[in-house]
Amino acid sequence: MPRSSMVDLKPSHRPIISYRPIRPSDLDVLEQIHGDVFPIRYESEFFQNVVNGRDIVSWGAVDRNRPHGQSDEIIGFVTARLVLASESEIGDILQCDSSRSGQTLVYILTLGVVETYRNLGIASTLIREVLKYASSIPTCRAVYLHVISYNNPAIHFYKKMLFKCVRRLHDFYFINGQHYDSYLFVYYVNGGRSPCSPLELAAVVVTCMRNGIKAVAARLWKHDDKSPKWSKCKESWGLIRTTQTKRVLTPEDSGCECV
Repeated sequence: MPRSSMVDLKPSHRPIISYRPIRPSDLDVLEQIHGDVFPIRYESEFFQNVVNGRDIVSWGAVDRNRPHGQSDEIIGFVTARLVLASESEIGDILQCDSSRSGQTLVYILTLGVVETYRNLGIASTLIREVLKYASSIPTCRAVYLHVISYNNPAIHFYKKMLFKCVRRLHDFYFINGQHYDSYLFVYYVNGGRSPCSPLELAAVVVTCMRNGIKAVAARLWKHDDKSPKWSKCKESWGLIRTTQTKRVLTPEDSGCECV
């Protein structure tokens, strides 16, 4: 359940941020930051899988200018997992070629930044690392994640990062005895995209019908051009005027883009 914050706090020194893979030595700090950032508790197995790279990829942010020997201690992180598109919960909203097996997705598990280091672009950089990773996998079609419905800063953050909110999942989270909805966000890569909605499909049908009518009309005009010429100048002038004011249909007039 990725999360972001808009708290306006800054470290007491000038940070020098760099990024590296998360290592086993980060285990204690990783658990501590997760406990500070998220309203739910993760099992110790999750953290072991992260620091040892067991089916989870991760990136950590460190402040090389941090004092007191903490220059290699992570102050931000993102964790993600590669999953098969056919086994994911967004398979029904992802337009995939059914004849091609093995298409994959990247699911973002957690994203967090220490409070005093927020609003420095660290979360954005971590997400871009995930997008770059996903784009480097030829079979990958999208990156997706969940955001709890009341986390407005995170919702704004992912929209700013050009993720698309494609679905609301009711009672997705159960925290402290209470259910909460979740928003599902998707970022398409390597040509992946959602299938057209019913409204978009209807627009395509209307556009095709309109183009068909235009094509028939164009052929009729062409046929009229081959007919005997009118003998009266006034009538000939009327035909010329009609031809000159006829609208030409361009691709921009009838395009339909599915997102």
